[in-house]
Amino acid sequence: MSALTIFANLEHGVQQLLAGCIILFFVGLKDDLVSISVSKKFVGQLLATGVVMIMADIRLTSFQGILGIHELPIGISYAFTFFVIVGITNAINLIDGLDGLAGSIVLIIVSTFGYYFYRYGGATYGNYAFVSICVIGGMLGFLRYNFHRATIFMGDTGSLVCGFIVSFLTIQFIEMRQPFPTSAPSVAVGVLFVPLFDTIRVFIVRMMAGRSPFSPDKNHIHHRILAMGFQQISTVMLLALLNLVVILFVINFAYLGNTWLIGGLVVFSLGLSIFLGVYQSRSARQRVAS
Repeated sequence: MSALTIFANLEHGVQQLLAGCIILFFVGLKDDLVSISVSKKFVGQLLATGVVMIMADIRLTSFQGILGIHELPIGISYAFTFFVIVGITNAINLIDGLDGLAGSIVLIIVSTFGYYFYRYGGATYGNYAFVSICVIGGMLGFLRYNFHRATIFMGDTGSLVCGFIVSFLTIQFIEMRQPFPTSAPSVAVGVLFVPLFDTIRVFIVRMMAGRSPFSPDKNHIHHRILAMGFQQISTVMLLALLNLVVILFVINFAYLGNTWLIGGLVVFSLGLSIFLGVYQSRSARQRVAS
């Protein structure tokens, strides 16, 4: 934040992004120190999201042809943007379950977006490359002490702020539409694959079991990989590699358009979910048998 205020252009919503980060920093800090309810955290996210949406008019204006939908009415635009920001913020928060995992995933995501903002951002979106570079620098310094066995931790303070920045960059990447004029939303989903897949999967599993989607459990993708016998560091590396492979896939096949890319990601997600579920049931039977 200091580097941004000293060196970067704070126009095009960056000033409001910093304001939202300050709100979420203190919400996360209080939660890490004394623990607060989900509803209070949601209010903090609502305030931070309102700052960037209303004061900077940062929002998704089009589905770019997904389900045949293009330009969005302004009310739906604001509502969907709020859903995206809160969803991505909490997805990054939920993936923070192993030493170095959330930091590595955020580093990959922000580096990818930062490259495209630098190359194609121009006068309107180019300053988001500065945001990306500042996050990359901070994350590299953090990960030096956060890999297993970690001596410092991200906590809600870090994961909420990182998730909020990632959601902001995601929206602006989709709105930039370059160099993917016909597939920016699906490419963005691919860039965020691991946290989005993990969040959607655990929410569905919890609701199918009749529990709250916010109830804690050991069903996250990193828990399932650990159950296969992988160590913490190898699990983090495997998930980082998975995210990189999906990013390369969506970038190389971006010419197929949103429908085919989203379809491919859904099929891959279903296959991965089935694999994790089958392995989990086998592991449970083996524990019972032993």
